[in-house]
Amino acid sequence: MALDIKSQKIADLISSTLEKYKTESKIEEVGRVLEAGDGIVKIGGLSQAVAGEMLKLPGDIYCLALNLDENEIGGIILGESRSIQEGDIVKRTGNVLRVPVGEELVGRIVDPLGRPLDNKGPIKAKQYRPIEFKAPSVVARQKVSEPLQTGIKAIDAMVPIGRGQRELIVSDRRIGKTAILTDTIMNQRDTDVYCILVIIGQKTSLVARIADKLEETGSMKHTTLVVASAKVPAALQYIAPYAGCAMGEYFMYNGKHALVTYDDLSKHAISYRELSLLLRRPPGREAYPGDIFYIHSRLLERSSKLSDKLKGGSLTAIPIVEVKGGDISSYIPTNLISITDGQIYLDTDLFNAGVRPAVNAGMSVSRVGGEAQTPAMRKVAKMLRLDLARYREVETFAKFGTELDKETKKQVQRGERTVEVLKQGQYQPMHVSDQVLIIFALIHGYLDDVPISGIKNFEKEFLAYMHKSKKELVKKIVETKELDPKTEGRLKEALKEFKAKFSPEEVE
Repeated sequence: MALDIKSQKIADLISSTLEKYKTESKIEEVGRVLEAGDGIVKIGGLSQAVAGEMLKLPGDIYCLALNLDENEIGGIILGESRSIQEGDIVKRTGNVLRVPVGEELVGRIVDPLGRPLDNKGPIKAKQYRPIEFKAPSVVARQKVSEPLQTGIKAIDAMVPIGRGQRELIVSDRRIGKTAILTDTIMNQRDTDVYCILVIIGQKTSLVARIADKLEETGSMKHTTLVVASAKVPAALQYIAPYAGCAMGEYFMYNGKHALVTYDDLSKHAISYRELSLLLRRPPGREAYPGDIFYIHSRLLERSSKLSDKLKGGSLTAIPIVEVKGGDISSYIPTNLISITDGQIYLDTDLFNAGVRPAVNAGMSVSRVGGEAQTPAMRKVAKMLRLDLARYREVETFAKFGTELDKETKKQVQRGERTVEVLKQGQYQPMHVSDQVLIIFALIHGYLDDVPISGIKNFEKEFLAYMHKSKKELVKKIVETKELDPKTEGRLKEALKEFKAKFSPEEVE
């Protein structure tokens, strides 16, 4: 009996010692580099690693696990890869890739990992978010009904963008896509919208010009630039839009409003194709991997207008895609068109003809439409699009000097003035009330007798006159955002007074 008691004490002592050893020891799962180069790494071991996990390499370098094969892991190196050697030890971190988020990043230029690039000191972010996050469900969303003004007449009037919408910009290279993004960000200066501009695969000189212009106009105060320029590894270009989206989601889930712009997703797709082919993933159409549609859909689906129950925040996305020779039926553009809520198509022929921005109203569409416009803009823009469509129908005949009847000539003259009114210089976003004023004058025929060469001067002088002599009327339009019959009557009287002082000849 005494022997049994003694043996029980020994067993208890061994068990407690083992438990203590378990709690004090820290077991690490390690693997080894099998192959490294061209920004990718293949790792043996780490059988418990998960897709999207951060793996630590020597020298505080990390890689992101993408391929989970039976005998090895394929990952992309988030940094300089030349120091990685075969046989190096690789450790699991147990964490997915996260980036700093919050208002500490506003006004800063950062890389896709949230590290500063602007020499303004470290970023002391209090919160982090994973770059991959599940998109809000249908129940968590509400319909898009609040305008996000770009300040560009041709877009706000004919292809409006609402908060929570995803509107694609499509065109050939060097037709003004980035200019639209810059103007839109500048137009948010006096709003409650935070802006994130993601730049992928562009020259650093372009990045510098954009940053300088935003600083000069005071627009960096509400903007974060996420930069993965052409000289950085493809891995950083690949994660850049997801990092920018995570930074925007911080504001959305805290009941605020954010705009995230991707310039551009064509280069993002190319960087992903490069990584996928290096990781030996099977190539598909145009050598893109089979999940190329999914990588963009899971990015853009995260933009939404949340329900009031979830604080009603919004994240608006404006991605860019580049086409060649105007071919919007190519692989990546068609994918993105099917994911987004509409597209703004910039036409090369219009651009070469001096129409800036070169928005092709016939090929551009917003599936949100008038829901994303103020009542005043909706009222005047309806007639504007109709006038422009009629003009495009007879434009070819007018160019060849065909004999036109009186009504057709009137349509041509109105159409020419419509095109001229919609022209707008870069870095000159316009308040929506000013847009309504000049479009109202156009659709009601007050510009019909003004020479084409005098339209811009007419617009400038008319808006100056309204802000100086008709302040109360302008204030009412700004506050009510509507054009009721009484306001329309007062506006017509103001136009008559203005035209009495400025004849077409004088305006020209």
